[in-house]
Amino acid sequence: MTVLPDDRLSLAAEFPDATHEQWQRLVEGVLRKSGREVSGAAVEDALSTTLEDGLRTRPLYTARDAAPDPGLPGFAPFTRGGRPMGNTPGGWDIRQRHAALCDGSVLADLENGVTSLWLVLGEAGIPVADLGRALDGVYLDLAPVVLDAGADTKAAADALLKLYEERGIAPEDVRGSLGADPLGHEARTGTPLDFAPVATLAARAAAYPGLRTLTVDALPYHEAGGSAAQELGASLATAVAYLRGLTEAGLSAEQAAAQLDFRYAATADQFLTIAKLRAARRLWARVAEVCGARGAGAQVQHAVTSPVMMSRRDPWVNMLRTTVATLAAGVGGADSVTVLPFDHALGLPDAFARRIARNTSTILVEESHLARVVDPAGGSWYVERLTDELAHSAWEFFRSIEQDGGQAAVLRSGRLRDDLARTWQERSAKLAKRREPITGVSEFPFLDEKPVHREPAPEPPSGGLPRVRRDEAYEALRARSDAHLAATGTRPRIFLATLGPAAEHTARASFAANLFQAGGIEPVTGGNFEESGATEAVLCSSDARYAEEAAQAAGALRAAGARHVHLAGRPAGYPGVDSYVFAGCDAVAVLSATLDRIGAS
Repeated sequence: MTVLPDDRLSLAAEFPDATHEQWQRLVEGVLRKSGREVSGAAVEDALSTTLEDGLRTRPLYTARDAAPDPGLPGFAPFTRGGRPMGNTPGGWDIRQRHAALCDGSVLADLENGVTSLWLVLGEAGIPVADLGRALDGVYLDLAPVVLDAGADTKAAADALLKLYEERGIAPEDVRGSLGADPLGHEARTGTPLDFAPVATLAARAAAYPGLRTLTVDALPYHEAGGSAAQELGASLATAVAYLRGLTEAGLSAEQAAAQLDFRYAATADQFLTIAKLRAARRLWARVAEVCGARGAGAQVQHAVTSPVMMSRRDPWVNMLRTTVATLAAGVGGADSVTVLPFDHALGLPDAFARRIARNTSTILVEESHLARVVDPAGGSWYVERLTDELAHSAWEFFRSIEQDGGQAAVLRSGRLRDDLARTWQERSAKLAKRREPITGVSEFPFLDEKPVHREPAPEPPSGGLPRVRRDEAYEALRARSDAHLAATGTRPRIFLATLGPAAEHTARASFAANLFQAGGIEPVTGGNFEESGATEAVLCSSDARYAEEAAQAAGALRAAGARHVHLAGRPAGYPGVDSYVFAGCDAVAVLSATLDRIGAS
């Protein structure tokens, strides 16, 4: 439909509105040129992308794809934001994570843009006894503090509340969260915690209007390989378990709901992250409504850039990943955002990494002006539809957990672990086939990069759900290559045997070089096989050239000493060729087998 501007002059008045069917016919023609004969609705199916949780994104969204009314920002169901003004007054809360005492790092963050602190305490972080030292010089009436202490939550909360009292902070000026999360701790460690001390803390926290007691942390499920819907569903089941525990301890449903905040992962899939945060608010509003806590239906969200997506090789690329994730978290309406430093996967971040992390949010807020519009994604047919579909998928997962006895029951029975493992297995297959590429790792790796070294970070809690990383399979391959380099002085090598002129072999030679470098195998070009120092070779050229020369070239390579001959292209049964590498092949399997034959263990 053409919408006329205020002056009633339509520049498109002489052009009829295009129909959906016309667009389909145009796409049919494009696909036909690429050899795909499809028509009608099949056109959109051919261009659709399948996501996890049974979701599919289509190539075109129009008004006919409209989702249910998301309401207005600050009003139920809070899809568009928990507050009418969103983050527009000054941007989202920039929250920095600290897991170790580093002289001056906390104050340096607060003096340079950070607005709240996330402190990891206990065995996995800063000793509880050193909390006062960690907060030395911090204006506690200005900087909210969020604790993450696991089994030491009560001791850490006691220490923080005592610190507020000693420094004369008025109860109404205290803001933050005590971070109690017994089910999250059980998910991390496999060890149950008693809920009674948490209920006692909640009663004490009632004296501090801006202080929450419990954090529903969905990161354990995300880091175990869970999908967006599984992350949301598990967080809802956890929150409902906490509501039950708090109401049994004497709090009203509304008082109990007001004691919770939520923590979610923000990934470099920007639209899925935006939809996830919007869906999370809608789902929690529904839970609060059903529980009779409408007044506490606005979910308080803390988004953290995904640890799963952080790579150890070429870690500088993590800056790009966290920038996209932070953008998505901000557009999705997160109240607080933590940007993990680019060297997070390597150990304790240095001052430069912390500066880049905090400045990522600052630049997006102050220079890109992302916070000047409330829910900037609102009204997008694609985002609204994705939000709706994700919300339904997450709700079904939540219901299945409740049907099986609740969050504690599915953790202890192993059912949740199995669900997450199946999801990760499917995603691992995409990673292995490079259907989900990892820049700097599975795509465009740099074998001669200078390693980045950091001081080791405290060991995170373990014993419960696993912690996965997207780069883990390729990291194992690269570690084998590094060991071979240390033992022999050279990396494993493969000879690229190019056939014909450059126009015929460049594309596949580049593909093969990129593929084998992902496993730490150095491609050798030029000269002859005998001088390459390699024991394997890969033929690279066009299909037409292969038909004429592949068999002869493979034989010549074998005569020169090649123990294994690959061919860059689809399997075609050429004599003398042992295996084929092509887009969509299992790169991890190919590389692992190659390293096995070379002797890089």
